[in-house]
Amino acid sequence: MTFEDIIGQEHLKSFLQQNIQSGRAPHAQLFVGKDGLGALPLAIAYASYLIESENPGQKVNPLENPDIHFFFPVVKKEKSSTTLISKDYMKEWREFVTHNAYGTLNDWYDAINAGNKQGLITRDEAHAIIKTLALKSFGGGNKVLIIWHAEKMNSTCANKLLKWFEEPNEKTCIILITEQEDMLLQTIQSRCQSVHLHPLSEQQITNALIQLQNIDEGSAKQIAHRAEGNLSTALKLIDQEGDKIQFEKLFIEWVRTAFQAKSNKKAINKLMSWSEVVAKLGREMEKQFLNYSLEFFRQALMVNYGALDLVHFEIADKTFSLEKFAHFVDAQNIEHICTEIESAIYHIERNANGKIVLTDLSIKLTRLLHKK
Repeated sequence: MTFEDIIGQEHLKSFLQQNIQSGRAPHAQLFVGKDGLGALPLAIAYASYLIESENPGQKVNPLENPDIHFFFPVVKKEKSSTTLISKDYMKEWREFVTHNAYGTLNDWYDAINAGNKQGLITRDEAHAIIKTLALKSFGGGNKVLIIWHAEKMNSTCANKLLKWFEEPNEKTCIILITEQEDMLLQTIQSRCQSVHLHPLSEQQITNALIQLQNIDEGSAKQIAHRAEGNLSTALKLIDQEGDKIQFEKLFIEWVRTAFQAKSNKKAINKLMSWSEVVAKLGREMEKQFLNYSLEFFRQALMVNYGALDLVHFEIADKTFSLEKFAHFVDAQNIEHICTEIESAIYHIERNANGKIVLTDLSIKLTRLLHKK
């Protein structure tokens, strides 16, 4: 994986290359950005370029090179009584990065069949990292440690590693990758050069979808418009095409029942039953449905304010009118609706009880749809 393989982020690629070429590569860097923006492939390309710069003409395979080391959140394997670390998952990791370098943390959990378990980077992982830091590089030059989703380091792990950020080894580069910079120890943040990734442009995502997914330009543009600068989101939107009818049916049932709840208290029981149905779909499908709902509300807002050129939804259910529904979505409630849905996604990602989260969201929705 090289800088040429990275989608967008041109200014960062140039900046990182110049750091290496001028001999100013910092010993610790913090790459901040959503997984779908390309932080992991950018870090891998940087590591490859750093090692190749010492050996002109050499081509590095970053997933096999003995001087590029990966650490990431893991869970105990089923029926295993021992604590596992990243090296126990290297086969799955190589497969994941090869086929889904822009994948999310939840994609990784799905790849290792984590179920409802949440991965961590623990004290045992810290010992493995420290051992790696203490070793000389295999090739006699630089070695690179990439810690993916570094915010998953527990406090014991983070504190054990702090010394190595304060007193780094020569020719050692540590790259921390995170979506949540504020979850890291401030003392670690202060010792890293921070690099913030920016959302991809619609054109960059469109081109990537045409090349990677072999879809037509019109469909690629439509998906890129909805992806909010995130390639991972765009790829999931393609996968959701088959689920769209199911999501539409669930959404229409949801908002219709929420409207009824204002005058018919029995509708609350229907909302609870609806929440149970959606919760049974599983965590990833719950999130996909809620993201679909976010887009549905935003489309309704566009209709309400006459921005019809931005409306791309086509409703299969002819008994439901987007135009009539749009009258209930405006500046008075759209921000609160989006905030509540995004909050629900956040809690479901962190393994909260889906039925409880969705029931709470549904009750809030009954109020927000009638907000004046």
